[in-house]
Amino acid sequence: MTQTMEIKQEIKRLNKQFLHSSDFVAKEIKLGKEENVILCYYSSLVNKKDIEQSLINLKQLNGSSSQADQEKNQHTDKPKQSDTEDNEIDKDDAQNKEISGTKINNDYAAKNQLAKDESVIITTEKYDEQKLVDYVCNGETLIILLQSNQMIRLNNAEFAHKTPEEPENEQILRGSHEGFVENFEVNMQLIRKRIKNNKLVVKQITLGNETKTTVYYMFVENVVDNEALKTVENRLNAVDVDMFYSIGQLSDYLEDQVWSPFPQLLNTERPDRVVANILEGKIAIMTDLSPNALIGPVTFFSFYQTPDDFNARVFVGTFYRLMRLFSVFSAIFLPAFYIAIVSFHFEILPLELANKVKTDINQIPYRPLIEAMIMEITIELIREASVRLPKSIGQTIGIVGGLVIGDAIVSAGLVSNLMVIVVAFTAISSFVVPSVELNTTIRMLRFPFMFLASLFGFFGIVIGTFLLVVHLLNLSSLKHPYFSPIIPFDPVGVRKIFFRGPYYGANRQAKGFSPKKEDKS
Repeated sequence: MTQTMEIKQEIKRLNKQFLHSSDFVAKEIKLGKEENVILCYYSSLVNKKDIEQSLINLKQLNGSSSQADQEKNQHTDKPKQSDTEDNEIDKDDAQNKEISGTKINNDYAAKNQLAKDESVIITTEKYDEQKLVDYVCNGETLIILLQSNQMIRLNNAEFAHKTPEEPENEQILRGSHEGFVENFEVNMQLIRKRIKNNKLVVKQITLGNETKTTVYYMFVENVVDNEALKTVENRLNAVDVDMFYSIGQLSDYLEDQVWSPFPQLLNTERPDRVVANILEGKIAIMTDLSPNALIGPVTFFSFYQTPDDFNARVFVGTFYRLMRLFSVFSAIFLPAFYIAIVSFHFEILPLELANKVKTDINQIPYRPLIEAMIMEITIELIREASVRLPKSIGQTIGIVGGLVIGDAIVSAGLVSNLMVIVVAFTAISSFVVPSVELNTTIRMLRFPFMFLASLFGFFGIVIGTFLLVVHLLNLSSLKHPYFSPIIPFDPVGVRKIFFRGPYYGANRQAKGFSPKKEDKS
């Protein structure tokens, strides 16, 4: 077998070993006049300029070594030198390392340091496949010399010098404060430095006949849900558009029910959140244009968990998780309950409170539904203005809208004091939801419930709740039940929704990472 054929077969085998990951590079290069070697690395973890400089230095070193060989041959043809000179020559020869016809001098690292080249040879060792996988996953570049069965390790890992800023929409108190940026290699670096394992697979596909946007999806082999993975691949391959430029556009192609107001894929800008989900068998989808990642399959309750739940103490994390779940009900149902009570069910209030509420309502010239609509629309306008304006002006708008406008509306007799309290508490409850997409959905849902409460009282709220639950039960995320673990019922999963258990009680080894045991039977 020729050297070229042997190298091609080894490259093919390496690509198979790294599961054809799109950011893994294995290619043949010419190091010396007669030496072809294999260069392999993760493009998301290395500095390509440093690799080029290292190869140039190695080639120069190989040329100088060849020249030294010629001078040595000429020296052997000359009359014998003194014993002192012979000893010096033997000493110099012993300091050189033979690497498959390429001699690497011991002072090479020192020369590189003087040249301020960060890509220096760490060591030269025997070629070992498992060690190669570990070195590449740690961001090193490997040069494989098949003829001598050795490999050279180059330290040219390039990690971000400036830590990406924490996402504004997903800030936490404890834990990592890194966030994705509009560069996939930097984002992949943030993920791979948390999962240093070759089972993390990255695939890519180009979408958009004109824009040619690269979409990446990543998962952990042997851990990923194969049914969900097949669904993602089929839906991505079915996309046929001219322009593709948005993560929201990608979400429309991947979700099971696009017309549902509920998001069926988790949108995040946090690398630690992506890592935690793909280690559980989920899939993360990203583009090279956006700092957002889509995660699926997910459930309705996935949108209420934050990294703070797992970084805080057990009781603290459990308390805030329960508070978020309570905020869902108050954000959706509180205005509807107020309208139903003051319109149909005054008898459930204490007598003194009922008289006071009735006195306030009699001063309002229209029905409670109109009163609630005025306040809710005002809150939405203030929120939208604060988002679109610069931060300094946006904060001013919030203060003006909350104090001046609110006080003026009450003083003018357009709304009652109790309605202001109800709407304010509802707005605060909706902002507690960690997911921006679900936050918007929750705010939208309160309007149909307000209409039903205005028409039918508590009976209307029951009807709306029944329709909402039926809709949630019919939803799915990448063909997986959206309302799991409630339906289908899983007692362990239900417990995890409400309570965060200690880490020492959990499985310390992720499924699929341990080597499979051989069947000895």
